[in-house]
Amino acid sequence: MYVYHVVTEKPMKAGQVILFDETHHNGVYQRVMEKKNIVDEIYANPGKYEGKELEHHTSVALRELALEEVRQKKYPSRPSRMNCLYVSRTFEEADKWGQFFSKIGRPTYHIVKMEAEGNFFVGDAAKCFDGRIHKEENLRLAKRYWENKAEDEGEIPIYEMLVDGRIRVVEIVKEIGSHIG
Repeated sequence: MYVYHVVTEKPMKAGQVILFDETHHNGVYQRVMEKKNIVDEIYANPGKYEGKELEHHTSVALRELALEEVRQKKYPSRPSRMNCLYVSRTFEEADKWGQFFSKIGRPTYHIVKMEAEGNFFVGDAAKCFDGRIHKEENLRLAKRYWENKAEDEGEIPIYEMLVDGRIRVVEIVKEIGSHIG
């Protein structure tokens, strides 16, 4: 299967192979694991955090850990959001993501066409949520993400595809060049 990826962390080159599985993680995994202790603290003492704004990466860790727990229990054959590459089905979808990343100041290098051999899941990034201090609420929202049901009329999905397994860069399709450095 061919997919498109917006390269944001470090440049890629044609022929490069990436592997994602239970032992090969992505940057989301690393950032979440750095916040694991504070997540445990929040769940153990939610009253202490009531009414306080959570730091961005802490909120993300609360969300991603809930998403992973629901995935493991209900959808184990789907790629983990922490052991996958986020890609798009079409160049047009990837180009929209590239424009978004550039606009918010995220270092963005290029869009690559890739060949993916593994599991995939097309989800709605609009169903990603800010993590909450109560685990039950995070799990409820995580279930909604993985169920991936069509929303009410008027809500426009923001497609994101998760792929794991062996992924090879076929070609660099577009240079974006908003990287820093």
